[in-house]
Parts: sequence; structure tokens; C-alpha cells
Amino acid sequence: MQKGIVVSVAALAGAFGFAGAVLAQEMPQLPKPGPEQAVLQSDAGVWDATVEMFMMPGGAPATSQGIETNTVGCGGMCLLGMFQGEMMGQPFTGQSITAYDAVKKKYVGLWMDSTSLGPSLSEAAYDPATKTMAGTMEGPDMSGQVSKMVTRSESKDADHRVFSMYSVGPDGKEVLGLRITYARRK
Repeated sequence: MQKGIVVSVAALAGAFGFAGAVLAQEMPQLPKPGPEQAVLQSDAGVWDATVEMFMMPGGAPATSQGIETNTVGCGGMCLLGMFQGEMMGQPFTGQSITAYDAVKKKYVGLWMDSTSLGPSLSEAAYDPATKTMAGTMEGPDMSGQVSKMVTRSESKDADHRVFSMYSVGPDGKEVLGLRITYARRK
């Protein structure tokens, strides 16, 4: 009886192995980085950041310095970011992952930082003519309320870019809340 079970298990394993080999031949090719990922890869490196937080519309911003380090991940398919700086005199850290979503045909991301109660999700489109990534970011703020912001990141050249984040008032007007000016370290 045991010999029959061993033969049956061996036959079953062989059948699964054959089916696996057939399935492997029919598998679609894995995605490879393309022009959409090249947009993300252009931000890889270490960047010095000047952060301006606008507490009141038209008021002078609170400024601080930071460092952003971006690395290409997932075989070239995403950008992993780490930000270190200061916010209101306290240490501040944030991490991000950004990738191109081929189904949505948009760039999507996740951001989490040391002042957030949860992650923020972003979605944006890239305009190669202006070298601008524009979209939205939504997530909990420091009070726990979900806020939706408008974001823009403009590449001035290969070594300089500006990220801006705006809140949208009840009248539909955008109000600048944050601007980060980046310079690539040499």
C-alpha cells in the first residue's frame, strides 16, 4: 500500500512539474524600465533641499534645510526616497516610493513621514514639454484630518528642481503651503 502512495505522489509531482514548465513558457515577459521610469531615474542621487513652509497666505515662510537621497529600486521600476531635515525645530524624516502605473498611465506614490498619522498617496502626470509632474496627494495631516493637496514638481535642469504643494480653499483657489528647492550634490 505504501509503495502505491509513493508512486502516486511521484506521478502527481511530475504532473505539477510538467504543468509548471508549460505555464512558465506562457508567462508574459516581465516589465522593463522604459521612458516613464527614466523620468523617475533622473531624480536619483543626493539633493540639498531648502524647505519653505507658508503658515499664512502671503506671509513670510518658515525655512529649514534638508537632504533628500533617492535610489532606483525594483529593477529600475521605481524610485525610493529618504528625506532628512527639520520641521519647527524638531528632527524630520520622510520616506517615499514612486512608480509609473501603466494601467492608470500616471505616476503613483506613497509618502510617510515622522509627523504623519498615516501614509499619503499621490497621483500625477508628467509633461515632458515643461518637465513638470503635476497631480494630487491625499492623506492624514497632523490633526488626523484627511487633506487633499495639489502638487507640482518642476525640473529646472538636470541638477535643480522645485516641488510645491498647495491646499485648495473652499473657493477652489490654490494656496501655497510648501515649497522645496532642490540642488543636486556634485
